[in-house]
Amino acid sequence: MTELIQGVVAGGVQRAYQAAKAIPAGPTAEPERPSFTEVLARTAAETVETVRQGDRAAMAGLTGALPVQQVVEATLAMESAVQVTVAIRDRMVEAYQEILRMSV
Repeated sequence: MTELIQGVVAGGVQRAYQAAKAIPAGPTAEPERPSFTEVLARTAAETVETVRQGDRAAMAGLTGALPVQQVVEATLAMESAVQVTVAIRDRMVEAYQEILRMSV
């Protein structure tokens, strides 16, 4: 039984070694990731769109074109987006103030 386990382990090690040899040794090109500015801009655009959708839903609710449940859902989504945006802004202001307090 021990010989069987050793054979399986040895075979696994050999396969791992062969697979590792097939990997190129040089640096690999990582997929390009968006920058912080791009992520922040995209998030801001999505927040603005969420607020606009909430506004449109509220107006449609007032005219009776949209059920109350959908108006409430859109309003809650809008409120959540605004709260997250305010929290991000507060963190950025705190970080900026911390940088200003640093001695050079």
